[in-house]
Amino acid sequence: MIQFSSARLVLPLLVILLLSACAHRRNVIIDTRGVDMAKYQGDLAECQNFAAQVEPKAGKGAVAGAVVGAVVGAAIGNRRTAEKLAGAGAVSGAVKGGVRSKREQALVVRRCLAGRGYKVLN
Repeated sequence: MIQFSSARLVLPLLVILLLSACAHRRNVIIDTRGVDMAKYQGDLAECQNFAAQVEPKAGKGAVAGAVVGAVVGAAIGNRRTAEKLAGAGAVSGAVKGGVRSKREQALVVRRCLAGRGYKVLN
């Protein structure tokens, strides 16, 4: 039977959480030459409202991660191992789902702005 310590599970998850929180905080960069910035701010706000409609995926990711973690834990250990890995899988799955949602929201904003004629640079 393989033994897992809590620290070996928690530390990588904390690193993932911190990195994912930083990874998708970038603003949209546009070429501002000839752009009416007041109009752009209004268009940006509308595009962000569209992006807010993206369905959150953190909950689904948490459920999927918990199931996978529990199955792996049960296969390699006992009930306690399965519970630990289910918890770790839930956290990991929630983070991944949240990151996917943020990526999709950013993509919606970029596509929306490009569709309104802005030159999106990132």
